[in-house]
Amino acid sequence: TLDLTCRKAPCFVKFSEMEKMANIRAEINEVQPLPLSVTIVSTSQFYFIGKKCEILQDMNRHLEAVLKEKRALRKRLIKPRCQESLPIEATFHKYVVDLLTEAVTFIEKLESHLQTLRSIPQIPNIMKNMDTALTKTEVLAMELEELAEQILKWRELQKEVYSD
Repeated sequence: TLDLTCRKAPCFVKFSEMEKMANIRAEINEVQPLPLSVTIVSTSQFYFIGKKCEILQDMNRHLEAVLKEKRALRKRLIKPRCQESLPIEATFHKYVVDLLTEAVTFIEKLESHLQTLRSIPQIPNIMKNMDTALTKTEVLAMELEELAEQILKWRELQKEVYSD
């Protein structure tokens, strides 16, 4: 238990970091001998890569939190709210009932209203068809009047023929 609570002195921590860096440099030199400037650049790159890794880990944690929140919101949206009681004061219950009946009426009439809206672009064609039908009806009415006159004339002729 003493070993667990014991902390390294700051000078030894620095020494171990320096030893690790020396080992890394030795490994790099063994693989491929590089000029001194490249070695210094590579160690500084290790430092910046570590910083970038920390930043990416922080961003990853943030994105995971956002995804968890998004999932929780989806679950809340999927869950039907009708099963829960609404916190409405008793004085407003009458108005809520009226509002609900009006909402039901609106929903019942919604399809007919949507059908009306869909037919708006067709109104010019419907008007043309109605004008054509009106013209045909007027022509038929005139023909009917002429036919009625002819029948009346024929009837008078028949009366004259039988009366003689």
